[in-house]
Amino acid sequence: MTIQTRRHWMQRCGMGFGGLALANLLGNAASGEENDGAKRTHFPGRAKHIIHVFLNGGVSQVDTFDPKPELTRRAGQMLPFENLQTERKTGVALPSPFKFENHGESGIPVSDLFPRLAKCVDEMTVIRSMHAELPSHEMSLMLMNTGDQRLVRPSLGSWLTWGMGSSNENLPAFIALCPGGMPVAGAGNWRSAFLPGSYQGTRVDTSNPDPTRLIDFLQNKRVSSAEQSRQFELLQQLNARHLEERPGEAAIESRIKSFELAFRMQTEASDAFDISKEPEHIQKLYGEGPQNRQLLMARRLIERGVRFVQTWHGDMQPWDSHSNIKDEHRKVANQCDSGLAALIIDLKQRGLLDETLILCTGEFGRTPSVEMGQDGSGASQGRDHNHWGFSLWMAGGGIKKGTIYGATDDFGFKAVENPVSVHDLHATILHLMGYDHQRLTYRYAGRDFRLTDVHGEVVRPIIES
Repeated sequence: MTIQTRRHWMQRCGMGFGGLALANLLGNAASGEENDGAKRTHFPGRAKHIIHVFLNGGVSQVDTFDPKPELTRRAGQMLPFENLQTERKTGVALPSPFKFENHGESGIPVSDLFPRLAKCVDEMTVIRSMHAELPSHEMSLMLMNTGDQRLVRPSLGSWLTWGMGSSNENLPAFIALCPGGMPVAGAGNWRSAFLPGSYQGTRVDTSNPDPTRLIDFLQNKRVSSAEQSRQFELLQQLNARHLEERPGEAAIESRIKSFELAFRMQTEASDAFDISKEPEHIQKLYGEGPQNRQLLMARRLIERGVRFVQTWHGDMQPWDSHSNIKDEHRKVANQCDSGLAALIIDLKQRGLLDETLILCTGEFGRTPSVEMGQDGSGASQGRDHNHWGFSLWMAGGGIKKGTIYGATDDFGFKAVENPVSVHDLHATILHLMGYDHQRLTYRYAGRDFRLTDVHGEVVRPIIES
């Protein structure tokens, strides 16, 4: 669709013009492909959409999905090996203060941090053998989101929307929902880097329960629709002329697309984020609070064709429990347990779970031993960052149901059985979406780049046959 035909279409629609102000929010927001509908995948994928639930800060695997009785037996004792190096000094074994029980027909153990989610384990695969490279929030976040912990690289959501396009031109193809401020590393978590800027994620602050205030200036109440359309037409004419003088200038092309998307969003965005339109029993199923609300929003967004929705627990790192694992983890788990369970239940009852991949993870795990002061004193009841071994879970989208994959050592410190790297995880996600991770490449600066760089193997045992 050319700029000229787009402009005529928008003029005929006579929509309100909140787009100029919204473009400031969108920046180089994901706007879908130039063509109508999605691009071809390498092969038929199991999933069409992804909801990535990011419990940022570092979820403790030994307090959620990876019970370790040895920690209880050795409580207060040093581990029978030298503690692995993490960000801070660590000391004696710290037993989990949470009770584990087996759930469902699969018998997957889950702690009492997630009583509602535990009822859904028969839809899930729990990977217990994830590992990253460094115990740093910034670097591990970049690795989990972009496949590289040091260099500027496109995010997973950007790769997928570049590859697959969008099935709804009135909404961004890639949306990041985050209540309050930004997570550590900010917009770097959903950047497009050297991919065209139109594939960057659009961040929406979900802390305000009023859907009309989630996106500022979406509607312009001072100017008539006809006048707004004329303003938009003039703006795009100027942008098109500017681009003609600078052919191939990616920043201008992205700016044009972001304004067009902002204009189109007025027809659908307010409705997509308005969870009050859901039946009362669905709202109760998800529960109150920004984390649960945004999980319901995520379902409404993928229902409307959004390709990739990322939900963040909150600003900075809410799950970063350095001093008191019992109270701090309990608090944040209570904020999302009902919404996580509801997301699985709701997608399944709508027939959307099979085509929607849910991924729930943090950037790393936590140590099985207590955290110490830098001088070796002052042991806390918290846990340090641990990149050596941690857990995550997946559901829907072709993932095998009721499965545990991999294992850490007897204390939950390091992945020892079927270790899964972040590159392996990305390769598996791309496979489920219909892509060979080695073939999904983008030519930049004289070489072909891919999300998994030169690494990654598809974890086939967790894929439904």
